Amino acid sequence: MSKKNLYRPNVAMIIVSDTYPQKKEIFLAQRNDLRGVWQFPQGGIDEGEEVIEALFRELEEEIGTNRVEVIAEYPEWVSYDFPLKIAQNMKPFIGQKQRYFLVKLHKNAKINIDTKEPEFSDYKFVTADEALTLSASFKKDVYESVINYFKDEGLL
Repeated sequence: MSKKNLYRPNVAMIIVSDTYPQKKEIFLAQRNDLRGVWQFPQGGIDEGEEVIEALFRELEEEIGTNRVEVIAEYPEWVSYDFPLKIAQNMKPFIGQKQRYFLVKLHKNAKINIDTKEPEFSDYKFVTADEALTLSASFKKDVYESVINYFKDEGLL
């Protein structure tokens, strides 16, 4: 397996509330398996699945709704390495390569993190700066790049 193939294809979402763009609140969820770790919803892209299909599937699986409007897409893949503790459970992968989207919840979207296979124990809407202070250290560089890109585009 080449080094390139050691990164799991993944889709990730920065979700803004239905009050966007008046309020630029970002959805952040606390993982139920890593105490105190907050993150954006994300998940693997299945073989043969289009990135946008994975986006809507993962939203439904992780937050109980896929009722969103896609606002923008980060223009390139970004990657990070797993910490050793996580890498042991993700073999043969050593990290993830991700495609990021900025999405807005529809007014009638109902978030439900008590899904079939819950990944989160809590969630809240925070500012972009708060998202960076709460995120896992191994994802911080990716989060900064993506958030700063959307800020520079006037979207956050």
